[in-house]
Amino acid sequence: MYAIKEATVADTDAIISIASETYWSVYEPILTRGQITFMLGTIYSVETISGQIENNAQSFLLLLEDEEPVAFAAYSPRTENPEVYKLHKLYCLPKTQGKGYGKVLLNAVAGKVKEAGKNTLDLNVNRYNNAKTFYEKMGFEVIYEEDIPVGEYWMNDFVMRKNF
Repeated sequence: MYAIKEATVADTDAIISIASETYWSVYEPILTRGQITFMLGTIYSVETISGQIENNAQSFLLLLEDEEPVAFAAYSPRTENPEVYKLHKLYCLPKTQGKGYGKVLLNAVAGKVKEAGKNTLDLNVNRYNNAKTFYEKMGFEVIYEEDIPVGEYWMNDFVMRKNF
């Protein structure tokens, strides 16, 4: 049994915990340990996540399995084009992968985008991340590649898009 709720600042630690556990299992085969540590410390610090929630910079949906937080998604309108929304984060604990929670969260985000009167959702995925196949099955297509500097590291991504 699962439920989805809008995350609040009180959920910051749960979000960071899910991200930390998931990030290592996903990225250890494709990024250096230094880059993973840097990314977690930068993108998933208490200050960053709580600030994004407090300032409505990103909306977070938290998926609970039997009242335990096990997955989350974060999204917002794109700064440069508010007609297009961006899925910033989507992570499910490794122990829950294969249960369909990624699809559930992605559909929930799509519902929020539609509620806002928009019909386009973008996301970035590392070019070597197996999640690309999942996103393709969900109807996303690669629209371009981009390399984003983060500190001394680079995120080598596909930008994917889905219209609905």
